[in-house]
Amino acid sequence: MQPYTATLAVVGLGAAVIAGAYAFARLAAFPGPVGAGPFLSGARPDEHAVSRYHVRWYALTMVFLAFDMEMIFMFPWALVVAEVGTEAVVEMFVFLGLLLVGVAYAWREGALRWA
Repeated sequence: MQPYTATLAVVGLGAAVIAGAYAFARLAAFPGPVGAGPFLSGARPDEHAVSRYHVRWYALTMVFLAFDMEMIFMFPWALVVAEVGTEAVVEMFVFLGLLLVGVAYAWREGALRWA
């Protein structure tokens, strides 16, 4: 138990500081309807917080996530492409081709139409 005593003390102290900061923030908060709003600086929201989105935004979100995943895979690929050679370049073009097929499908379905 001796080696973990210092670690437990630091974790406990950190938890106490976080709890104290949270308690201070709750006590110092401005009471009333203006300070009770979660966003918009106290202005009245135009719609309910759990209002539904149009279904086209979900398709646009999927396209965004596909390109986000492309970047996640492209950065490590850029580090090793010189070492691996032609095989890495071919694999990346196959990957980009699959993404292009997905974008063409989304375009055909109207997911990229703004209005």
